[in-house]
Amino acid sequence: MTDDARPEPTPTATPKKARLGLSGTTLGWAAAGMSAVALALSAAPYLTGGFGERVRAYLIQNPQVLDEVLAAREAAESQSRVQSINAAAAANPTLLAADPRDPAFGPENAKVTVIEFFDFRCPGCKAVAPEYRALMAAHPEVRFVFKDWPILDRGEDVTSQYAARAALAAHQQGKYLAVYDALMAERALDRGAIDRILTDNGVDMAKANAAISAPEMTRHVTDIHTAAAALGLQGTPTFFINGVASPGIDPREVGALIEAAKKKG
Repeated sequence: MTDDARPEPTPTATPKKARLGLSGTTLGWAAAGMSAVALALSAAPYLTGGFGERVRAYLIQNPQVLDEVLAAREAAESQSRVQSINAAAAANPTLLAADPRDPAFGPENAKVTVIEFFDFRCPGCKAVAPEYRALMAAHPEVRFVFKDWPILDRGEDVTSQYAARAALAAHQQGKYLAVYDALMAERALDRGAIDRILTDNGVDMAKANAAISAPEMTRHVTDIHTAAAALGLQGTPTFFINGVASPGIDPREVGALIEAAKKKG
């Protein structure tokens, strides 16, 4: 998972920022870890018996130890977060139940279902999209469900919201995957680029505009926000395989989980 979820009010009208690097949650872990290390270093000289000085000298000479401490802390936090999400999903299966409004591809009676919560401006989502689509092509017997979850909007910037609504409007016209691919490939999304992508892929813009601003669209996107909040999701992309969250976002990892789920039956 990369970008932190900070859900914004869902607008009914039409309306831009993809964050790179560490998520706010990860930065929080790093700050906490560095604070602890700084405290240890500052206190070390005051420990008795010269032990503190030896610890301080060791850490200065071996700074990679600090990286290992932070990595271990992050791994523990990530594992705890995934366990919490899976507990929420198990306690309330309706949160991931089939929703006919969501774009879904593959057999309805598939033994394995993969669900992705994503934002079209999320750098991680864009990075894994090509391999994820290849994963779909490699597993035609698996059902893939798309949860358009716009979380990167801030203030008056509602480009993520508009992109999600536009893609769902394209889905109503049978154009979802082509539009999904183009939106993920577009580096700098704005309303002009989104409208151009819809037009280039044969979407009827009059119908799309009506769908984008419809109350039913607002309810759909709001319901996705609500489910994500109830699950405790903190960023995009987040993948579920048969109701269980993937610890990472690498499509190869998702593929391995698909294979395991298929064998499990």
